[in-house]
Amino acid sequence: MPSPISQPVQLLADYRPYPFILSETRLDVTLDPQATLVAAAIDMAPRDGLEDLVLDGGSGVQLLSLAIDGTAPDDAHVTRDDERLVIAAAALPDGPFTLETQVRIDPAANTAFEGLYLSGGIFCTQCEAEGFRHITFYPDRPDVMTTFRVTIRSDKPVLLSNGNPVRQEPGLAEWHDPWPKPAYLFALVAGDLTAVSDSFVTESGRDVALNVWVRPGDQDRAGFAMESLIKSMRWDEDVYGREYDLDVFNIVAVDDFNMGAMENKGLNIFNSKLVLASPETATDTDYERIEAVIAHEYFHNWTGNRITCRDWFQLCLKEGLTVFRDQQFTSDMRSAPVKRIEDVRTLRARQFREDQGPLAHPPRPDRYEEINNFYTATVYEKGAEVIGMLKRLVGEDGYAKALDLYFDRHDGDAATIEDWLKVFEDATGRDLGQFKLWYTDAGTPRLTMTEHWSDGTLTLDFAQSTAPTPGQPDKPARVIPIAVGLIGPNGDEVLPTRILEMTEDRQSFSFEGLGARPVVSVLRGFSAPVMLERQIDDETRAFLLAHDTDPFARWEAGRELALSALTRLARGQDAGGEYVDAIGALAADDAADPAFRALCLALPSDEEIATRLTAQGHVPDPDAIHDARDGLARRIATTHRDLLERLYDAMEVTGPYSPDADGAARRALRLAALGLLGRIDGGERAQVLFGAAGNMTERMGALSVLIRQGAAQGALDAMLAEFGDNRLVMDKWFAVQPMAASPRDAADVAATLAARDDFDWKNPNRFRSLIGGLAANHAGFHAADGSGYDFTADWLIRMDEVNPQIAARMSTAFETWPRYDDGRRANALAALERIAARKGLSRNTREMVSRMIAAGA
Repeated sequence: MPSPISQPVQLLADYRPYPFILSETRLDVTLDPQATLVAAAIDMAPRDGLEDLVLDGGSGVQLLSLAIDGTAPDDAHVTRDDERLVIAAAALPDGPFTLETQVRIDPAANTAFEGLYLSGGIFCTQCEAEGFRHITFYPDRPDVMTTFRVTIRSDKPVLLSNGNPVRQEPGLAEWHDPWPKPAYLFALVAGDLTAVSDSFVTESGRDVALNVWVRPGDQDRAGFAMESLIKSMRWDEDVYGREYDLDVFNIVAVDDFNMGAMENKGLNIFNSKLVLASPETATDTDYERIEAVIAHEYFHNWTGNRITCRDWFQLCLKEGLTVFRDQQFTSDMRSAPVKRIEDVRTLRARQFREDQGPLAHPPRPDRYEEINNFYTATVYEKGAEVIGMLKRLVGEDGYAKALDLYFDRHDGDAATIEDWLKVFEDATGRDLGQFKLWYTDAGTPRLTMTEHWSDGTLTLDFAQSTAPTPGQPDKPARVIPIAVGLIGPNGDEVLPTRILEMTEDRQSFSFEGLGARPVVSVLRGFSAPVMLERQIDDETRAFLLAHDTDPFARWEAGRELALSALTRLARGQDAGGEYVDAIGALAADDAADPAFRALCLALPSDEEIATRLTAQGHVPDPDAIHDARDGLARRIATTHRDLLERLYDAMEVTGPYSPDADGAARRALRLAALGLLGRIDGGERAQVLFGAAGNMTERMGALSVLIRQGAAQGALDAMLAEFGDNRLVMDKWFAVQPMAASPRDAADVAATLAARDDFDWKNPNRFRSLIGGLAANHAGFHAADGSGYDFTADWLIRMDEVNPQIAARMSTAFETWPRYDDGRRANALAALERIAARKGLSRNTREMVSRMIAAGA
């Protein structure tokens, strides 16, 4: 009999199908805060010959009874440890049978919020990735799919599960999900809830009942979530031809949730911050995020539920594709160029950092110790970029044809990356063997471009390389789609965007018959997730910022111009003149989208500057970086004061608040102007705006300025008095203070906030707000005295004892520690080693911290 103890490292190469086929799972759940009873009956049969039956089950699952076809097996044939229940093959029939178990679990004691737990009196579940094993004994893996029938017994007024309702009566509800699904998609909710309801008629004419369930009193903040759901359902039919397949779709908002949301079949459970919104409590960013995440989880109905992943190594198959789909949706709902720029900013801030550090891994890893640590930017954001590249390579028609084939061929399957690529090969005739490297190799390729001009011919020479990640071999060449355009000396476009397909380590492309040497606009639309290196001066960057017809490339020129100045300023050199002039000209361009101008006015972050300095071979100084960025912002404000004042006044939005793209764009540009003006006017405008603002977007923008100026106490007290009982607004209140504080004060500000009675640190949102706020203050977190490191380490150790997932994810604040000076390195290493030395450290946090420590060896 195989050992019931799980292996510490899971390997893709070890995959084998589960040796039993499941046909139906029936659950009868009697809810009690401390003693919930779960009776399970699972119909199954051996796949190919009889083997031991291995079921996953956490230590908190107390086995009360066990039977096979109504008969209890001999105790000698049953083995149990903290992670598995094993029934020997000798105790099993050689044909179909029903396994029956009854267990007891304690939801009130479940502070890890994995499995069945309580959130403010509401019973709810979170089963991805391996939470179902904390509810009952089960083959808790994504390739084991079965239909579910669920009976819930409770005195709670609302009892929900997956699928369609079969029976509803006081104290009891029965649900049936006719679509086979893995256990990670199981969901159950029971509580005192009220619904905002609507309906949707599908393309084929079926009526679907829609409900957004919230706590009583919150229904006036759930309307936008319902609007977003209806938009998502219509868009998925129009763009992908995917129709919803149940009679009801339920969304439930809960306050305690480790993730943003979960796509459980027909019953999506959401972190309340991604459902509840009103102009007085939510920002424009909140509204856009709600719209996007509602769409993301709904889109999972097909790309994740109807077609799931064979094993957790294939996680990017469902997540990368669904992120790409929600990015397309937001682009259609709002501004596509602005959305693309925002996505690239997120990718560079999170995934590029990940790819260059100790936590690097490919989108489809081949090993892991703790799967919850692989819900990363590489899986999600880079996974989406890979699909975007695939779409560029095969074209719109090829992509549509391949997706139709994917849905037809794999509906009801647990699929792999190989299945996904085979669909594209069969639909388009392309060989994607080399393209697969994007899924299997870690690291961000560096793309070098040089130019040669002779007799009307421009030749572009490209070279690609990916520095090997520690422990991995050198990387072979990848397929890189490079979008290129050519702009003439007078600013007119000579050559519209063309995709150059690079497949070798070095490759050249020539453009002939040109009358004058053009300026090259390269990597338009960020056509591949690479780091581009080219010899280009600030004058040419300024030219592209003024004349490039591709919005992303134009924004990129401004970003590069700013980084050129900021890296020199951080090293004590004089710089910035070209940028200050160019950014003023762009800000004054009233024909440009206000949201685009707002993005261009935002200077690169301290983290971006540190990354660029590291790439140039310098040791970044967080204090010098902060001073350089602050100084350049002041210079822009001083030079363009009149323009910024005009923009601030002109972009005022009058009338009732609306979260639509136009209003949000105007507010974004107005607050960008305010942020710069606040550097030189002492915050007077921010004080006035904070008092007069009728929406949270402007109040938070003004508050950030006031905190940076050290003049925020009155505003902070006013927010506390007005919103002290609103958890989501208070999360913002906790986050903005250490984030916007002076670096020398950031750790002290965080410590003061952590000592407050309303710092409910066991709530994931509140913990992320404070710890993440400090981590976002680059110079504050990396303070030379180690105070930022010490504060964060103290709280990670404490959180790990109750919620390892949150502790592990927040530990990534230390990810870049090896690149700093010796003093900071010593302080960071001491903090990491203190975390690692804690007795009983979770597997989640141990894996993350040990990898980061090893990176500095």
